[in-house]
Amino acid sequence: MALTLEDRLAITELIALHGHLVDEGELGRLHEVFTQDVEYDLTDFGQGTVTGLPELVGASLALGAGNPVAHHVTNVVIEAAAEGRVRVRSKGLGIRTDGSCGSVTYEDTVVPMGAGWRIARRRVSARRVPLNGTRSVL
Repeated sequence: MALTLEDRLAITELIALHGHLVDEGELGRLHEVFTQDVEYDLTDFGQGTVTGLPELVGASLALGAGNPVAHHVTNVVIEAAAEGRVRVRSKGLGIRTDGSCGSVTYEDTVVPMGAGWRIARRRVSARRVPLNGTRSVL
């Protein structure tokens, strides 16, 4: 499946919309970003996989002040995958209330829906080691 420029722009805006909605506390609008049965993998943070929008909203509310106050996304790479799905990788920066910053990698599976593109699966991986631990390539 070849992705059109319009598809790529819509998917990039979808990825960006997540941070705006979460930072503004508009969790009731997450259906604009995710499928109803989204799988949100937080295993790297010891929280397992959250399944479905109600559980995702509940997990966000339960984290409370532990949530970043600002989410920034960058380095969006979009690749067509099998069965009309799209693979999207991006980098995220989260700013905490104390001013510290953390970095993550988002690995998303995006699917076409009647209302546009939606994220069906997201894996969030913490970036904790420079070069992902690579010491030598020779």
